[in-house]
Amino acid sequence: MIKELHEKLISGETTSTKLTEEYFGKIEKKDKDIQAYLTLTKDLALEQARAVDEKIKKGEAVDILAGLPCAIKDNMCIAGVRTTAASKILDNYIAPYDATAIRKLKEKKAVFLGKTNLDEFAMGSSTENSAYQITRNPNDLERVPGGSSGGSAAAVAGDEAVWALGSDTGGSIRQPASFCGIVGLKPTYGRVSRHGLLAMASSLDQIGPLAKTVEDAAIVLSRIIGEDGKDATVASEFGKKYEDYLTGDISKIKIGVPKEYMADGMDEKVKEKFQEAVDKFKKMGAEVREISLPHSKYSLAAYYLIMPSEVSSNLARFDGIKYGFRADDQKDSDFDGIARNLFETYLDTRKYGLGKEVKRRIFLGTYALSAGYYDAYYLKAQKVRALIKKDFEETLEEVDFIFSPTTPETAFKIGEKTEDPLRMYLSDVFTISANLSGVPAISFPIGKINEEDGKELPIGGQLMGKWFDEEGILNAAHAFEIN
Repeated sequence: MIKELHEKLISGETTSTKLTEEYFGKIEKKDKDIQAYLTLTKDLALEQARAVDEKIKKGEAVDILAGLPCAIKDNMCIAGVRTTAASKILDNYIAPYDATAIRKLKEKKAVFLGKTNLDEFAMGSSTENSAYQITRNPNDLERVPGGSSGGSAAAVAGDEAVWALGSDTGGSIRQPASFCGIVGLKPTYGRVSRHGLLAMASSLDQIGPLAKTVEDAAIVLSRIIGEDGKDATVASEFGKKYEDYLTGDISKIKIGVPKEYMADGMDEKVKEKFQEAVDKFKKMGAEVREISLPHSKYSLAAYYLIMPSEVSSNLARFDGIKYGFRADDQKDSDFDGIARNLFETYLDTRKYGLGKEVKRRIFLGTYALSAGYYDAYYLKAQKVRALIKKDFEETLEEVDFIFSPTTPETAFKIGEKTEDPLRMYLSDVFTISANLSGVPAISFPIGKINEEDGKELPIGGQLMGKWFDEEGILNAAHAFEIN
């Protein structure tokens, strides 16, 4: 889709300004139902579009992303634009600088339509935890789009953006991509700079693309990677263009299917559709075999100790003094025994500024890190994480990629899991291992499933690969897509 639109811009069949106005027209028509966007940046977008049109008119070379309208998850900073992370505590926060990924996209002259909705501070699997609105799945407005990058996924799936950026801490790009029937890529930890991404869990967070096709995801990824002096975890890159690796040939690759992922609890229709995808890979010439990731059964437990621990630390900065909302009413705190003073401001700001799920995770993390419990919980979870990573190291010596369904079910109905956090957390059961181990992973559509209510919903397959082998998983997913 990106290549086609780029060719139309270059040939003069359309202009970036016309294209941008078309997308704002679609947003005006559709977004009152889907509610993918929190903030629209129309003036900025049209200014960026006119600049690209001027360059093309002068015959200057432009990048393939130049002039194409995109959406940005609202936990990434764009200078001068409201950045809320879907939290009331940042309701009036205007970012003073660009995230590194945004700076790189500006250099390529991408056009920013606006900021998309998410679960508050990216904590959730349905985009129902936003402090502002519930985003709906364009395939069925009664269902969730997944989370936490649900706004970005819904914007792409609903034709309200050509592509979008999301962030993935435990599956937040891949799970919504699966629910919405699009492609979502979590790069290797360290492939994309996290500078300017509002931190949730710093050892797990990654920025990545959501797009209609694998090729589009590859094009976007190529333009946001690279060394960054503001993020010491980022690896060097040498101008790699991932779209050049999409040969469609997977005849000699080995794919492993973890037997632990095929356990009871998965929707039978998902299992059936996944088996069809395995058979398709075999017909295309890949060797598919059963493998074992013996410590994967501990992934969810380890993740829900490590992630909240990092959340409790990262979100301590939101105290009403430096950023956003402040509850400074010159009255005694609602908490018993706390008199009117600075501490009262801290407590009341966080009480009224943060949502229920965010507080739950801060409590969990603070408890796990507290004296007397650190060794029993956080340290043990880190040891389990090391074992999970070792499983991946050993397995990826035997096979090139690990294949599984992205989620154990299709998109669920709005409100279905809001009162049962454990059921909600299980939505990420197949995706969190990639974050704990740091490997790259991609979700791409493998088919549609007819639900009991007659709705036909998409389901995604997930390929995980060796560290920094994004070109490998992109090529395998692309081969599946075009065959």
